Amino acid sequence: MTKYIGKRLLYMLISLWLIITATFFLMRIAPGNPFASEKKLPPEIEANLQAHYGLDKPWYQQYYDYLVNVVTWDFGPSFKYKSQTVNDLISEGFPVSFVLGLEAILIAVAFGVLFGVIAALRQNKWQDYSTMAVAVLGISVPSFIMATFLQYFLAIKLQIFPVARWESFMHTVLPAIALAAGPMAYIARLTRSSMIEVLANDYIKTAKSKGLSGGVITVKHAMRNALLPVVTYLGPLTAGILTGSFVIEKIFGIPGLGFHFVTSITNRDYTVIMGVTVFYSILLLLAILLVDIAYGIIDPRIKLAGKKGE
Repeated sequence: MTKYIGKRLLYMLISLWLIITATFFLMRIAPGNPFASEKKLPPEIEANLQAHYGLDKPWYQQYYDYLVNVVTWDFGPSFKYKSQTVNDLISEGFPVSFVLGLEAILIAVAFGVLFGVIAALRQNKWQDYSTMAVAVLGISVPSFIMATFLQYFLAIKLQIFPVARWESFMHTVLPAIALAAGPMAYIARLTRSSMIEVLANDYIKTAKSKGLSGGVITVKHAMRNALLPVVTYLGPLTAGILTGSFVIEKIFGIPGLGFHFVTSITNRDYTVIMGVTVFYSILLLLAILLVDIAYGIIDPRIKLAGKKGE
């Protein structure tokens, strides 16, 4: 296991370097500059700003400086947020995005697994058809459409939840549901198909012949193996939740890191774009690594195969 984790960490570093390099050069070849939106900015002032932020240096010097800054965890100052660095924006915005993303992941996994198990246990019955119809709807509707739908009916019409902003737990419900709807539907379909396959195995029939209750068979014997595909999906799920929150935070006016990222794109705030991209890339790579480790813990055959290979 230690050797496997070491290899994965090496691959993560290579992937992170590729992401940093691609982001850096994409920002440099993009048309315009961070000061293009300023009205009638004199050339002298623009030249001073370029020198102040190091944009007048050769591209290889800027690239080297940025690599050093990433290693030392210093993403530099923001071009548009006065008197604030990218590290400040990450420190302020990420806790909000983390709470929203964690809530969405919990909703997606809990209700997705629940609906999938119910559909599998009631295969070809009304419970199965109704849950799968909801799952198809959740997959088909994009998160930003779901967000506006929830705002209109549950916030404006019924006035059950606030329309936007981030002030209390009630303000988190609608954006979390909008983020979780698509992944929850996918997890429900994944759990259903996996549960149906597991329930047809011989060891399940043996457990039934021994007189074990349906609840024990479902929870203790069937769900552990049926949830392996769901655990594998947690890595892509984390990626989808984090990147999906960019638009959701903008729609609901949530002061998270995604909100700052979207704003920085319109403002051509290079340092914020690159810093947030690198930060989220590290989180996603770590999430995928943790999912792989969890998969090996849940399924002992993976650890045995690893030892045999070594």
